[in-house]
Amino acid sequence: PWPVISQFLSSLPAGSIGLDSGTGNGKYLPLPVERPGSVWTIGMDRSGELLKLARYAGSSSASGSVLRREVVLGDALDVCWREGAFDYAISIATIHHLSTPERRRRAIKALLRSVSPSHGRVLIYVWAVDQDELSKRTIPETSTSDSSASKGRDALVPWVLSEQPGKKSEPSGSAKVYQRYYHFFESGELKELTCEAATELGLQIGPPPQDGEGNTRGVEIVQDSWERSNFYIELKLWEV
Repeated sequence: PWPVISQFLSSLPAGSIGLDSGTGNGKYLPLPVERPGSVWTIGMDRSGELLKLARYAGSSSASGSVLRREVVLGDALDVCWREGAFDYAISIATIHHLSTPERRRRAIKALLRSVSPSHGRVLIYVWAVDQDELSKRTIPETSTSDSSASKGRDALVPWVLSEQPGKKSEPSGSAKVYQRYYHFFESGELKELTCEAATELGLQIGPPPQDGEGNTRGVEIVQDSWERSNFYIELKLWEV
């Protein structure tokens, strides 16, 4: 996992319960590895087949250690539980698969609604237009960018289907390749989208006021940066 993701999960208080929206195969569910079981992350994905893998993320067949994870079939655009149910939420490499700014903003709103309004924390990662020299990602030349309509770049990226263990390999050159949609974010775009989502939810943006009146809710941007070809933003909700 990326260092910032590990640090975020390691910083959570013991007993925290959180959401991994778009968990995929559940690679982040066992974290933090230095404090196993100190926090509990529930994985959500719209792929039932990936959730079969996520359910046993971190289990070791060699040692015979089997730990069933909590996973839920659901959509990152929806709030499938009571609002404010979680202490934290992460969305890693999920929102960039949504094809319009409106859908991406809706997914961020779902994350903000899922966590506690008084102490909830959120971490979002997306692919960046700016790829570093070590990146294996390639933005196809056919990607589109219409500055008058939207930010960033849209592209269909080839995804090669991995062979299942025990299945006969396909002849060379006949592996199945699918075109998968990605939106590559430009600098500042994720922050702007997050601020729009927060504003639509009636949240103030910035740290909590020292002398604020009661019944005020907001969200503070803790970090907004770039790491190894990804943009990320860390948020903390508050109410006074």
